Amino acid sequence: MRYEIRVDGTMSKVTLNEAFPELESVFMRHQTVLYGPVTDEAHLYGLLARFQSLGLHVLEMRQLPE
Repeated sequence: MRYEIRVDGTMSKVTLNEAFPELESVFMRHQTVLYGPVTDEAHLYGLLARFQSLGLHVLEMRQLPE
C-alpha cells in the first residue's frame, strides 16, 4: 500500500534523506508532502514515531489508491 503524508512546514533535504529514505517528497506552500510505500501497520506506526521524534506536525495521512 502507498501513503501520502502531509507535514506542516518545509523539511530540509538532509532530514528527508536521513529520516525517511524510503519516501519521496515534494514541497508545497508551507507543507512538505511525503509519499511512498508502507509495508505494514508496524511500518506506518514507525513512520509516525519518526515524525514525532523530529518534532514534526503531521497534518494529514491517507492511503493512496493502488
